[in-house]
Amino acid sequence: MIRFDKVGMRYGQGDEVLSDISFDLAPGSFHFLTGNSGAGKSSLLRLIYLSQQPSRGLIHIMDEPMNAASRDTRVQMRRRIGVVFQNYRLLDHLTTFENVALPLRIKGATEEQVKREVRELLEWVGLANHMHSLPSTLSGGQKQRASIARAVINTPRILLADEPTGNVDSEMAERLMQLFMELNRIGTTMVIATHDPRWVGQYPAPQLHLEAGRMRMIPAAEKAPAIP
Repeated sequence: MIRFDKVGMRYGQGDEVLSDISFDLAPGSFHFLTGNSGAGKSSLLRLIYLSQQPSRGLIHIMDEPMNAASRDTRVQMRRRIGVVFQNYRLLDHLTTFENVALPLRIKGATEEQVKREVRELLEWVGLANHMHSLPSTLSGGQKQRASIARAVINTPRILLADEPTGNVDSEMAERLMQLFMELNRIGTTMVIATHDPRWVGQYPAPQLHLEAGRMRMIPAAEKAPAIP
């Protein structure tokens, strides 16, 4: 589903922020992306989402080579990838409902389907009372939940999440992790960037661990036990 072969990435003329990154993620797999702040987690997610080009190496997404792909091909591929950004990227002029509905409408869903699925998901993430609110009136945690709902509404082939539980309380964080696990059970390939040891210890998933721009895979069996 996702394959990197000796990928490097730099911004402008600076040093590489990612070096010799190689991995192969099977369809329907679940991986945590870990590493200290500045290790390159967000940069790696941008490469997978095709919003950034590598400076070297090869990237395949869903068995398609992406390095020389046309703009249209990249746009079409991104529509099959859900992504939760740290800065939310909600459209300010749209309500919570309309932001979450956007992927379904792009896909051509009927209005009946849009209303049913968006309302159900907003109820799940605790935003049923804010579906008609604009982003400017939402708290950081509420924006994060709206961003997650928008990312998963279309049951993407791949879901990328950058610190998705960072601004919510522990009860909602657990609820969101259950949502991610359910998506994974029905076939979505998951990559979740986190620095929270609770999730890395609690869920039996391997880690893509970044350190100083380089990666090593940590199998699930080698992880430390969950922190109470």
